[in-house]
Amino acid sequence: MGRAFEYRKARKMKRWGNMAKTFTRIGKDIVMAVKEGGASPESNARLRALIQNARAANMPKENVERAIKRATSKDQENYKEMVYEGYAPYGIAVLVETTTDNPTRTVANVRSYFNKLGGSLGTSGSVDFMFERKCYFRIAASAVANVEEFEFEMIDFGAEEVFIEEEEAVIYANFTDFGSIQKALEEKHIEIKSSGFERIPMDTKELTPEQQEEVNKLIERIEEDDDVQFVFTNMR
Repeated sequence: MGRAFEYRKARKMKRWGNMAKTFTRIGKDIVMAVKEGGASPESNARLRALIQNARAANMPKENVERAIKRATSKDQENYKEMVYEGYAPYGIAVLVETTTDNPTRTVANVRSYFNKLGGSLGTSGSVDFMFERKCYFRIAASAVANVEEFEFEMIDFGAEEVFIEEEEAVIYANFTDFGSIQKALEEKHIEIKSSGFERIPMDTKELTPEQQEEVNKLIERIEEDDDVQFVFTNMR
């Protein structure tokens, strides 16, 4: 088992505190996908993936339809994906992925969280090099008769690692191979439960429980911001 598995086993892909936050995050992603590739899931692979994610999160169908309709409205502001980098207490590297219609507001808010809770906002590239950007797909474990054979087969499409986790098979690959793996699974008629992107630290830093608690206060405060999509750190 590789580093992606060990990272995910420890981190478990932290759940958001409430459904509203999850739906808002997916809704923004849908708006951007529609603006970039159109409102038809049949011709927009990214939109198809997000609709699957919405289903996995139990997001009501009407919420999805509303987000698609909003994206085609002339009144809808364009969202921008902005990534902010910095350090939490004890030198923990932090990457903050945001989707915002007002970058000035977002960067001011993120900076204030770092400053108030013992961290510091850095410049672009200050911690990004410490992480690898990966894509992942989750499918039913029952769709994989033999994990090793399936992994060998998916390597041709860019897969780097396949493992079973909680009755699901998880595929990890470089983020640039997202489209080829999605296409391969769809051509094999394998249902994609959910998919997305993660930033996996190339090395992790161990802290005491008390130090971890201090870092988590900053992370949780950042995650509460409506513009924030995901937060990644190299804390073990």
